[in-house]
Amino acid sequence: MQQNGNSLERLEPAQLKIACVHSGTDIAAIHFHELSAMYNFVSPQKSDVILALGGDGLMLHALHTHMDLHKPIYGMHCGTIGFLMNDYSNENLAERILSADSFELHPVAMKATTIDGKVEQALAFNEVALIRGSAQSANIRVSVDGVVRLEKYMGDGLIVSTAAGSTAYNLSAHGPIIPLGSNMLALTPVSPFRPRRWKGALLPRTSVITLENLDPRKRPLLTTADSKDIYDVVSVTVREDQSHSVQMLFDKDHSLEERIIREQFTA
Repeated sequence: MQQNGNSLERLEPAQLKIACVHSGTDIAAIHFHELSAMYNFVSPQKSDVILALGGDGLMLHALHTHMDLHKPIYGMHCGTIGFLMNDYSNENLAERILSADSFELHPVAMKATTIDGKVEQALAFNEVALIRGSAQSANIRVSVDGVVRLEKYMGDGLIVSTAAGSTAYNLSAHGPIIPLGSNMLALTPVSPFRPRRWKGALLPRTSVITLENLDPRKRPLLTTADSKDIYDVVSVTVREDQSHSVQMLFDKDHSLEERIIREQFTA
């Protein structure tokens, strides 16, 4: 992810065409109706910017759903977890959007092959996880850029996380928080058994990471790319996808960069 100039700065507040999507929860619906009475929302296709009301799950849904429209997305927190969202306020919405900092976010592309030979592909803005699907531990071979780095990892699974997703599942698995602009991906173990003291790795964002199930019949694995689940996985390849991107907008006094730094000093 890299910081760019806000492409909407040339507009006046009265000119800004805003689309609004929300999570459907009670609080998000209340705020949606409140804002609808104050602003003339348009469809995402006709908008200059998409306003997302909800939590981080809704933001990820909006990123995936509207990515091909190439519209900047500005989120306001009306959900449970709001790390990717700005604070909610119904005042000066257009002015806040026009003055916000813009960050370009690239997803990672996941390609998974299943036991029956089917190939599935998906994009993830947070992480790709390969997790055990039974009571048996996962046995996984780990390769980076074609070089085997772990012949046999044993544990509950592995996570490949982006910088934006490093404070989500990755952090709960004791993975590192990645500063924006560091151009890194995190490879993080989930409940590692062997190597017992392996803490994972930070890898260049250009890395191609391949995870192979060493015992797919006895030890089934499932992979997730954000919200997409694929079962009975034999192998997964993950790499950053430079061909897709989204613009996320954050208030200058509440930037994502600042929140990632602050999170590293939170007990």
